[in-house]
Amino acid sequence: MTGGAGYIGSHMNLVLQDAGHAVTVFDNLSRGFKDAVIGATLIQGDLRSTDDLDRLFKFNAFDLVMHFAALTYVDESVKNPHLYYANNVVGTLNLLSAMEHHGVNRFVFSSSCAVYGEPIHIPITEAHPKSPISPYGENKLAIEEALIDNTKKGLKSISLRYFNAAGADKSLRAGERHNPETHLIPLVLMEALRIKNGGDVTDTKLKVFGQDFATKDGTPVRDYIHVEDLCQAHMAAAERLMDGLVDGNEAYNLGNGQGFSVLEVIDAARQVTKQDITFIEMPRREGDPARLIGDASLAKSQLHWTPRYTDLGDIIETAWQFMLKKK
Repeated sequence: MTGGAGYIGSHMNLVLQDAGHAVTVFDNLSRGFKDAVIGATLIQGDLRSTDDLDRLFKFNAFDLVMHFAALTYVDESVKNPHLYYANNVVGTLNLLSAMEHHGVNRFVFSSSCAVYGEPIHIPITEAHPKSPISPYGENKLAIEEALIDNTKKGLKSISLRYFNAAGADKSLRAGERHNPETHLIPLVLMEALRIKNGGDVTDTKLKVFGQDFATKDGTPVRDYIHVEDLCQAHMAAAERLMDGLVDGNEAYNLGNGQGFSVLEVIDAARQVTKQDITFIEMPRREGDPARLIGDASLAKSQLHWTPRYTDLGDIIETAWQFMLKKK
C-alpha cells in the first residue's frame, strides 16, 4: 500500500489487518505520520525514485497494490501544478512500471470526484463528462487514463472516485491528521476544541470560503462519506480483483448520495460538540465547484457495498471523539 501513513491509508491498513491480511506500507512521510502506521511493515521511500520502487518490489512479494500516495490540496495544485504532476502523475507511472517489471498486476487506485469538474447534473454518475477544473483533478484523470492504457499489458485495476472523506476509526486508533489541515470537518472541530478549552468565541480561526455559490445557503455543497465506508469499498474492490472478475479497468463513485453545505456542516458540529462555533467569511477559492454529490449505485450493485454511516452527525461524532482523544 502506498501512502499508508496518510489519512485514508492509515485506516485502510487497520481494516486490512482486522481482516487478517499482511500489509506493507510504502510512504515518504512528507505528508503522513510514522506513528499512524500501526502493525504494518513500513518502508520509507519515494514514488519519484525508481531505485526506491525497485527495492520495494525486489525484496517483497505482493498480491495487490492499493495506491493512496498523492498530494491532495486543490488550491495548492493551482498554485504549484508542477509539484502535483511530478508527485502524482510521474510517481504513479513509476509505480506502474515497477509493478509490471516485477509481475504484479492488480491495482486499486484512490481517485477523486475532482475528475468530473463542475457538474452538469446531480447526482454525478460514472458516465458524467470528465472536465477537471484544477491540476489535482487533471492528475487523477491522467492516471485513470494511464490505467486504461496499461490494460494492454495485463494490468487489472479499479479506480475509486471519492467524494469527501470524513470521520475516524470507531475504535479511535486512527483519525484525520493533515499538516497543514485544510479539510472542513477537522477545521470546524479544531475551532470547537479551541472554544471548549476556553478560547474566545469572537476570536474565531475558522474561515468559510465563498458565500455566493448557486446553492440553498450560498456555501458549497459536498457529499461526505465516512473513512471506514471508503475502506470497506476498497476491500470489496480488492476481492473483486483477486477473484478474477475484472478484465481491464473499472471505475466506481464512492459517496453517500447526500449533499450538505458548509453551513450545515458547521451547524451539525455545533450540535455534536455543544460549542458556539462562529466563522470568518472569505472569498471563494479557485477550483471549487458549487455542488458535488455522487451516485454510488454502480458500486452498490457491482461491489456489493453500501455505506453504513449515512448521518452527518454520526460521521462528525467519530471525528470529534478522535480529536478529544488526541488533544
